[in-house]
Amino acid sequence: MQEKTNNTRAFMNEETLTQRLLFPNLWERDKKPVVIEFDQRQMSSDGGGILLKAADQRLRLTERLAGCIRDEREKGKVKHEMIELMRQRVLGIACGYEDCNDAARLGNDPMHKLMVGRDPVEGAALGSQAMLSRFENTPDRKELYRMGEELADTVIQRHRKRLKKKVKKVRIDMDPTDDPTHGCQQLSFFNGHYDTSCYLPMLAFISFNKEKEQYLIGAVLRPGNAPAKKGAIGILSRIISRVREAFPKARIEVRLDGGFAGPQMFDYLDSEARLEYEVGMAGNAVLARKAEKLMREARRLSRKSGQTEHVYGQCQYAAKSWSHERRVIIKAEVVRNPDRPPKENPRFVVTNKHQSPRFIYEDEYCARGEIENRIKELHEGVQIDRTSCTNFWANQFRVLMSAAAYVLMQEIRLQARNTDCARAQVTTLRERLIKLGARVVESVRRIVIHLPETFAYSRTWHRVAAALGARPG
Repeated sequence: MQEKTNNTRAFMNEETLTQRLLFPNLWERDKKPVVIEFDQRQMSSDGGGILLKAADQRLRLTERLAGCIRDEREKGKVKHEMIELMRQRVLGIACGYEDCNDAARLGNDPMHKLMVGRDPVEGAALGSQAMLSRFENTPDRKELYRMGEELADTVIQRHRKRLKKKVKKVRIDMDPTDDPTHGCQQLSFFNGHYDTSCYLPMLAFISFNKEKEQYLIGAVLRPGNAPAKKGAIGILSRIISRVREAFPKARIEVRLDGGFAGPQMFDYLDSEARLEYEVGMAGNAVLARKAEKLMREARRLSRKSGQTEHVYGQCQYAAKSWSHERRVIIKAEVVRNPDRPPKENPRFVVTNKHQSPRFIYEDEYCARGEIENRIKELHEGVQIDRTSCTNFWANQFRVLMSAAAYVLMQEIRLQARNTDCARAQVTTLRERLIKLGARVVESVRRIVIHLPETFAYSRTWHRVAAALGARPG
């Protein structure tokens, strides 16, 4: 056993030093050994990253974000401009490298140098981990606020240009999410609902007309003990003012879950002209009495069918803290699962809309649940919860950079419409379109990126590239 361990350790040591590996018995037909040579200096595993650079060039997103940061460094000693560091982090996150530590492995990657704007072959190495860590701690609170505005303006302007005057309705969805912390981060607090120490970032999305895609428009980091509604009105008002300016004739619809329900939120929503809303609300004794007749009908139908049944209705209701009564949609539901007793599940939604209760609940309010998939993408696709800096504002900067990476991936997904990647998750888009082996060659006249002649999603890749400005030649 000791000898085997020593041999394994020796192999691992050799593996970290040698540029050649030998598999003596893999090619069975002619008994030829297979040799692996690590000798291609101009190779990269992120050849498809050129799509991210094209998307960023179209949106000018990293340029706009970097423009919010004052560079107080001594000019003659600057080796990495703010725009380069911003691109290195945002495009790196989009490629799946969410940690600053990844810079040690990617500093001389030709594709990453090309994406940042440096010579892919002869250009200087990209910023180190230490440089990126200092960069993350550079922006102050006001600069981060301006970056959030630039992110929202970039998304709105992109879709205003795309849809022109065809926007009849703009929906705004917001939801907080948990961001577990594992150290001494500022404003990290224990949250009993999530049973962990965390931050609670607020995420906002917009969608247009009948489109299913919900586009990220805001990401605000908040302390771990913040209630769901903390800061919500301020975020909403800034988004709504920008939406009205960009789409003056469009109707605006706001959809929120029960954590946002409260007199201040309802008064704000009612004060906005030409604004519709559906806001979930927790049940109470008064609402339970108003729903009882509908619950009796749901119980009867469920006993008769042996299946889950629900009945819709409505009532007028005003809590003591409300200024007036509002319309409340009631969903009286009895849930049946195999080997379990029936469970009563009444739900309530406050709205100022006039359609039928069933339509408002099933076709309008329930559709907001799609943002759970977007939030899952933000966690798993661009690691928006990688907030491991000590300083709170540095972590807010990380959240914004992850949000920017997600906006670029959403742009790629938009250009992949009507293909097999039209509804692909961010991780799937990365695997299919970004993670391509490439050889980068530079001549006097051009830079050539050699990609595989055939790969599974080459047609989709060509289509996205053409949509982002590529042409034959």
